[in-house]
Formats: sequence, structure tokens, C-alpha cells
Amino acid sequence: MLTAKLLDKYADVLIWGLDTSRTTPYQPGDNVLVQYDLAGLKLAETLFAKLVDRGLNVVPRMVFTSRMELDFYSRGNDPQLSFIAPGTRELYENLHGSVYIIAPDSLTHLSGVDPKRIAQTAIARKPYRDILTRREEAGQFGWTLCVHPTAEYARCAGLTKKEFTEQVIKACHLRAADPVAEWRRIHKDATTIKEWINALDVEAYHVESANVDLTVTPGLKRRFIGISGHNIPSFELFLSPDWRGTEGVYFADQPSYRNGNLVRGVRLEFREGMVTDVKAEEGEEFVKKQVAMDAGASRLGEFSLTDRRFSRIDRFMANTLFDENFGGEHGNCHVALGSSYSDTYDGDPAELTEARKAELGFNDSALHWDLVNTEPKRVTARLRGGGIKVVYENGQFAC
Repeated sequence: MLTAKLLDKYADVLIWGLDTSRTTPYQPGDNVLVQYDLAGLKLAETLFAKLVDRGLNVVPRMVFTSRMELDFYSRGNDPQLSFIAPGTRELYENLHGSVYIIAPDSLTHLSGVDPKRIAQTAIARKPYRDILTRREEAGQFGWTLCVHPTAEYARCAGLTKKEFTEQVIKACHLRAADPVAEWRRIHKDATTIKEWINALDVEAYHVESANVDLTVTPGLKRRFIGISGHNIPSFELFLSPDWRGTEGVYFADQPSYRNGNLVRGVRLEFREGMVTDVKAEEGEEFVKKQVAMDAGASRLGEFSLTDRRFSRIDRFMANTLFDENFGGEHGNCHVALGSSYSDTYDGDPAELTEARKAELGFNDSALHWDLVNTEPKRVTARLRGGGIKVVYENGQFAC
């Protein structure tokens, strides 16, 4: 497992992520929520001390255990599934930061629960997530999250616990003398790529691989962002496209665990921005129920590319945070069904009213589900002034 020294370095990287994720500096007296699974307690304790030393008010909260979560979704009645604890709105309206340490003791305990029950809770909680989105747009809130190794993660990934832990250490640069310095270097290199691709006047991106033939329309006032501290680790560069311009076929060759369900080989066909056909080698009915969760669940909320030169992740990890940042031999492309990221708007976030978001084609949903393709691929950009430009090939950006 992670030694005390590695936990200390991990906490330092999380604080770098928290600082980098917010556009304005934290001040003494700011309020930071630290959520953690039971297995992540030691990392939470290490982080807690460092945040207190900075003069921040820390609100620690352990999340449901797998047994609690299963009992909640299988035993709860409709009012309980939609219940929001008193004080939640007041807390969220006064939060300045949030860290989530993910360390579950089960990934499959909800496999027998009707996805509609889980969706009911997600929909009930969405207005509170929207509060944090608005605070982030105003520069008042930042967040990050990470994974702590567990035996369950290792089992589901087909790795030993030692192998899984080594992937975490390697991906987060925890053996470096100064991991934060490594993350600052990656951040700088990624900034150069973002400046290059955002300078292109792109009408549409075309993704081609053995099983993907997908056109994604960035839309107006969009920019690629990423490696911004929000996830540790994170190597992806992404934007939230105009969902209305999505056409073609996308295939996720990487498995995905979601709400206790394992899905493999997801094939999605888009027409006029909507998923019109769903196929999966495993878990097809679950995928169809996710796509039908709400009006926005069948639309694209994110388009992302990971450069293999950044990412040291080369194994399936049974966790989206790692799997969406897979490097390996060919890098990865992933798309997310559901909610979009308003911080990919290339303008003043204060302009982004709900009406303006809808006008620009930013998607809205209680769902956000990343589906990853690791096949060799080429991504070309159709430029508004005419011409085609390769922007990603052989697992890396073409700048």
C-alpha cells in the first residue's frame, strides 16, 4: 500500500490540484469539503492536516460504504431516494473547494439495482451540483479528486494490489523527489498544445479508427482545456462540443464500470446529435437505460484526447479517472454522454445563462459517462477557412 511518505506526497499533489483548479487563490477561512471512502482515511487524514495548516476550514465527510449504498438504493422508497439533507444548500453555497478520495470496497454491489432508482437520486442531486458549477464559473470554487488503491479495484482491473498501486504511484509521479514540480512541468507542456489547437478555426473534428467514424462539432466560443488540477492524475485535453453536430459511430473498446455494472464493447450511433442506436457486447440493457435517463443523456457532453507522451497509465484500472487518461501505445479518445463543462466556453463565464448555454449547444443532463477508445486513430480538423488538418495521430497531438 501507500507508505506515509507516499501519502504525504500524494496530499501535496492534491493541494496543487486544488489550487490549480480555481481561478482565484484560496484565502484563510475558506471552506473545503473533503469526502472519502473508508479505505482512503489515511490519505484524508494527511490532507486534512495540510489544509488546516493553510488556515482553511475543512469539512470531512465519509461517503456511503458499499453496504449502505446497496441498502439505500434497494430499500429506500421514492421520498428517501430524492432526499437531500437539511443544510446541503447552505453548505454548497458557501463552499470554496472540494476534494474526493475514491477508494471503494466494491464496484459491483449495485448490479442488481434498477438503474432508474439510481437515476432518481442523481436527478434530485443535480440542482446542488449546479450550485457548485455556478460558483466555479464565478471563480469562487475549485475541486479535485483522486483514487486510493483498494483490493477491489485491483480485482476488477485484473491486477494484483501491488500492480494497481504501482500504476497509481507511477501516474501521479509520487516517487519523484518533487511530484508537484513534475505536475507543473506537465501543466506547462499541455498549455503549449492547448494554445496551438485553440488557435485553429475548426468547424468539425473527424475521428477515425478501426471501429470509430465520428464527426464532432465544437461549436462557437469553445476551447480545449485540461490538465487543470481537477483530477489527479489527468492528462486529457477536452472540450464540450455543440451536441447538435454529432454524427456517426463511436465505439468504446475499453470496459467501463458504472453503478455496479460492467459494460464492454459499447457502440453508439449518432444522428442529428442524438444517440439513435445502442449496441454492447456486455451490459447492453444497462447502457440503454443510462441513455434514456433524461433528455440530455443521449447527447454528447465532452470530446477528449489524451497524449501518450504525458500519461504513464498503460493498464485498464476499472476506474474512469485513470481509464479516461490511458496513455499506452496509442493514447486515447473518449467521449462523455450527458452533461457538458461550461468552463470550455471561450469567453466570460458570467455570460453563460441557461438560455445562452442552450443557444450554443452546451448539453445538460444528470448523466456524465465517459466511454474510452484506445485504438490507433487519426483525428482531423475541418477548418472554417477551408482545408483539412491532422491534429492527432499515433497517440499524440500533431503540433
